[in-house]
Amino acid sequence: MATVSMTVNGQAVSGDVEGRTLLVQFLRENLNLTGTHVGCDTSQCGACVVHVNGDSMKSCTMLALEAEGADVTTIEGLAKGGELHPMQQAFKDNHGLQCGFCTPGMVMSAIDLVAKNPNPDEATIREQLEGNICRCTGYHNIVKAVQQAAQGG
Repeated sequence: MATVSMTVNGQAVSGDVEGRTLLVQFLRENLNLTGTHVGCDTSQCGACVVHVNGDSMKSCTMLALEAEGADVTTIEGLAKGGELHPMQQAFKDNHGLQCGFCTPGMVMSAIDLVAKNPNPDEATIREQLEGNICRCTGYHNIVKAVQQAAQGG
């Protein structure tokens, strides 16, 4: 066992983990942050996306120990003072979710996309979200949500 320390959603955390513990497992099992989902176990679906030092990462492909000293943000860390993050609000406004399973990872990926490309067109949004699988929506409303958030709400 090794001890890992990081900042998660603005709070310093640490825990004992086996060397093979994935970041997603640490978040869900050690910290009880279950908004980060495990969907495929093969890095295909994107349900586990979090931000590590400001960049989106599939937390099922990263060992918890690799996040030593990192600043990690999960879906639970987005809302501030009871107000949804603009991307979360845009997903709500545009019904960019149905079952909700992919939504946390989709929102985290979309925030990173807009941070790096503040004015994405539809083709860019669809291309950049290819690593996130949604089996319910057909993506149309997800694209609308990302466009709304990119335009400032």
